[in-house]
Order: sequence, then C-alpha cells, then structure tokens
Amino acid sequence: MDIFDKAKKMEFPRTVYIGHDVLSKLPEMCESFRFGKTGLIVTGSNTYDAAGKLVEEYMSKDYDMHTLITGYATLKNLEEVKSVIRETGSSFILAVGGGSKIDLSKIAADDMDLSFISIPTNAAHDGIASGRASLKMDVGPQSIDAVSPLGVLADTEIISKSPYRYLASGCADVISNLTALKDWKFAHRLRNDEFSRSAYSLSEYAAETIIENSELIRPDLEESVWIALRPIIISGISMSVAGSSRPTSGSEHMFSHAIDIMYPERAMHGEQCGVGAIMMMYLHGGDWELIRDALKTIGAPTTGKEIGLSDEEVIEALTAAAGIRKDRFTILGNGISREAAANVARETGVI
Repeated sequence: MDIFDKAKKMEFPRTVYIGHDVLSKLPEMCESFRFGKTGLIVTGSNTYDAAGKLVEEYMSKDYDMHTLITGYATLKNLEEVKSVIRETGSSFILAVGGGSKIDLSKIAADDMDLSFISIPTNAAHDGIASGRASLKMDVGPQSIDAVSPLGVLADTEIISKSPYRYLASGCADVISNLTALKDWKFAHRLRNDEFSRSAYSLSEYAAETIIENSELIRPDLEESVWIALRPIIISGISMSVAGSSRPTSGSEHMFSHAIDIMYPERAMHGEQCGVGAIMMMYLHGGDWELIRDALKTIGAPTTGKEIGLSDEEVIEALTAAAGIRKDRFTILGNGISREAAANVARETGVI
C-alpha cells in the first residue's frame, strides 16, 4: 500500500482591517502580534506624506520606530531595506505605500525571517495581501515567492485620496482573473497542471464582484474604495490558497510583462492586464465584451492607445507574450503569428 505523503503550506494574513480610520488600529494590531519594540517603516516620499507620518505618530508612544524612504522594488533598494533592518535591530516591518514598498517588505521579511504589516496607500493591484512579489530586474519585472503579510490595514479614507487611476487599475487587475482562470483550467485539462477548486472560486468571486459593482466604482468616493478593496484582497488570498499565482495570472499577465520589457513605463500593471484580458478572452471564445464594458464603466483603459501603445506595439507585445513564461501553459500555446495577433486586436477594438 502506498503511503499518502502529500503536504501543502498556505499562508494567510492573520488580521485584516478595512474601512474608515482603521489606521488608528495599528498599535493595537502590533500589540496583538506581540512584536518587539523596534520596527522599520518602509515607505516612499509621497506615501510618507499620505500615511507614513501618521504611522509614526500612532506608533511613537510605545515603539522605537525607524523610517526608510525608498524607491522602486529593485535589488539595490532591497539590500538597503535589509541593511537598515540589521543596523536598527528592527524585529518587524510596516510597509506603507503602493506595490513597490509592499513588495520590498515582503521579500525583506522573507529573507530575514521577520513579520510585516501591509498598509496600502492605494489599491492599484491585488498584491496587498498575497505572498507574491514583483522585483525589477535588468530583464524586466520578475514575480517571485516571498511571504504574506501577518496583517493588512487598508484605510479607505487614505486610499480614496490617491489618484483614482490607481483604484481603476486595481479593479482591472482583478477583472483580468477571468482569463487567468480560463488559462488555468485549460492547462489542467491539457497538461494536468495542479488545480485548486477553492483558489479558483475565490479568484472568480473577486472578479465577478468587481464587475457586478462596476457602476458603483467612481472617482472621489470613499465608498467606492470600500466596495473594491474586499475583492482585491480576496484575489490576493487566492494565490496563497493555490500556492502560486495561477488563479490571478495567465496569458493577460504575460502580455503585460511583454509590455514591461519591450515598452517600459507606458502604463500601470493592472491597466495592461485589463487590456490583455479583453484579447485573451476573445481567444478563449468567451464573453470579452463583458470585460471590456466593465473596464469602461470603471474608467480603466480598453485600447492600446489608452495604455500608451501604438497599433504596431500592441501586435508586437501580443506576439511576444507566449515566450515570457515558458513554464506557464496558456491559450497562447507556443505563440501566435503577427497576423493572428493583429486580427485579435482589431476584432476586440484594442487597435
């Protein structure tokens, strides 16, 4: 008789606060986690003004906090974060900012066996609560395993003050789960890739919730942030359940990564994934108009022009996308021809 020896690790945030003025709950959260008394705030120049100062004020009474104002999630900045942790003797990290500050904190916490709290100042993507991080390398952004935050503290008042474009991008990122899920099922059927029904359901729920509430997601409304944040966080948690990014990242993300490499800094990650999802759903033979219309309603891009690409650049990125992650089987297979790419882009109105 064969011995059953299958095992799996799933990491989730222990505590999640979402809502108005929840930043004031930070000392209480840190106390509940029994952190040491010395910690590091990782933030940026803009996000320090948005929330970092408040974090310092809330924590200064009972904790010896140090603040590092840094930039993008690069190897150089990662080493700086770890160096400051060693110099200050910090025993935990507070990541205050957008994706890059949270990604730096995830990786540093993982490398140095520390806990961290995710304190987003915008909701531009679904990495707020996940254990995946993106690190900028010479060959483009690389998605790597890191560690999930021990806690998430998402203050809707603070996030609502960030440019609306960030929230729209985060919603687009989650909507693009629909094509990632089709790719995942496709790979499971054709390649017997490992599949998680529970992770699939969480990711699908997150995307459908954004679409169903798309008319309620508007600029300058704290309620819109409240509506969007829960599915954005659940989308990130689906990756923890799956043990990979498969429930939220497929051919549409490969298209986005191709843009990052070939035409960097044209648009935001979620914006690119949203446009990619329109075309990938067309290739799957699904309801691509549903994705396009939801993105339009929210105010996210639906064309190449809106993400800063010419028609030719859209075609080139779509043609190159299949080669971005050769370990991930998607509807793109081994690649599509320029003629097919041009046809998809035209039929969906992306060009």
